[in-house]
Amino acid sequence: VMRNFKKYTLIIVLIVIPFLTIAAQEVNNKGVEEFDVNGIKVILKHSPKEVISTKLYIKGGTANYSKEQEGIENFALILVMSGGTISLDKIAFSTASDKIGVSIGVNSDYDFTSINLTCVKQYWDESWSLFSDIIMSPAFDLEEFTNLKENLIAQAKQTMSDPDSELRNLAMGNVFKGKNYAKNTKGTEESIKKISLENLKEYYTYLLGRKRMFLVVVGNINKEDLKSKVEASFAKLPEGSLPVIEEETTIDEPTNVIQDRDIATNYIRGYMSAPKMDSKEGVAMMVAMRVLGERLFIEIRTKRGLSYAPASFYANGIVNSPYNAIYVSTIDPKQSIEVIVNEINKLRKDGFTLKELKDIQQSFLTNHYMGLETMASQSGNLGLAELKGNWKMAEEFANIVNDISLDDINSAIKKYTESISWTYLGKKDMINEEDFLQPDKLVEIPIKN
Repeated sequence: VMRNFKKYTLIIVLIVIPFLTIAAQEVNNKGVEEFDVNGIKVILKHSPKEVISTKLYIKGGTANYSKEQEGIENFALILVMSGGTISLDKIAFSTASDKIGVSIGVNSDYDFTSINLTCVKQYWDESWSLFSDIIMSPAFDLEEFTNLKENLIAQAKQTMSDPDSELRNLAMGNVFKGKNYAKNTKGTEESIKKISLENLKEYYTYLLGRKRMFLVVVGNINKEDLKSKVEASFAKLPEGSLPVIEEETTIDEPTNVIQDRDIATNYIRGYMSAPKMDSKEGVAMMVAMRVLGERLFIEIRTKRGLSYAPASFYANGIVNSPYNAIYVSTIDPKQSIEVIVNEINKLRKDGFTLKELKDIQQSFLTNHYMGLETMASQSGNLGLAELKGNWKMAEEFANIVNDISLDDINSAIKKYTESISWTYLGKKDMINEEDFLQPDKLVEIPIKN
């Protein structure tokens, strides 16, 4: 049965890969143009499809506000996007959007916020009018503000009760203590309670500056038409200023946090330094962490049953201070950490195998291409690459992955896994500080039946 399964799997791969390659070529061969409109960079990717994805990026994220204002950017943008405009109240705006199938939303992250529009070409003019109107003339309705504030406070409380969400916030606060990434992008119960409607109006006005913004559009539209729309819609925006970005944080001296909580499963995150994604080394690091994740899955879940879903990954959405992360939820934290550190030490000593690299390159690119099926994913891919240094990196990503060598991933894993900062959420009596130490020597960890 297993032999037949492998045979059929090979047949499927041989059939699917050519189609994925053709799809990738179709995506990459379409022209991408970069131009300036009144100080706003615009990146336009042409596509024959009838769906248009537009994302307006605002740089800075957590660098734009103080620790006391945690969540203010997310709060302001959600209120703007959901509260209607001066000319169209919430219901009228929603009705107009639904009539032509327009979707407008917002995403606030550590390094940026994006305002996102998805529409069909047939209603491109009407969709852009709604998009620009809600950005330039939001209603800031008091009743909508009050309801949203209550919802965000409730969500903040719920986040604190969710172990995975609390663990992430604890880990970011541990590794980036006193830095921008230690700020909670969604805010806390305490910070949201202090934010007034006037605070949001002032912050939103401060946020909208041409220097902070760039636009990414993917779809079947005309360049000159787009230029005229951007000029007409955003010409009145002030120049503004770029956010002040702090120096990159490196994890040279690890710090560990143990947060006691009486829960059935213990949650652990380990953070390590990582290279930026505007270089080949960054891509090699991403590939290396994917292979490490597969090794941890075998050792922790398959062989020992210590965790349902151990993982390791390069934090792809982080721009200014990227990091590598290891995650495990387990009933045996001591042994889980021991296995993780042992596997890392094996790789630091012996490296990956050529087979591991070739296997991961194939699956990595398959997942990458499948993730670019929608216009929204393509605009997001270009936008994130631009934030990290240059949108052209997104167009060359597949070639870079194929060009990664065994020496590249072995060098990356050795260089960036020397120090690990651990954050633990769970029963305090099941772990101690010594368990977080990273000995240089390899140990034999028995597999319990």
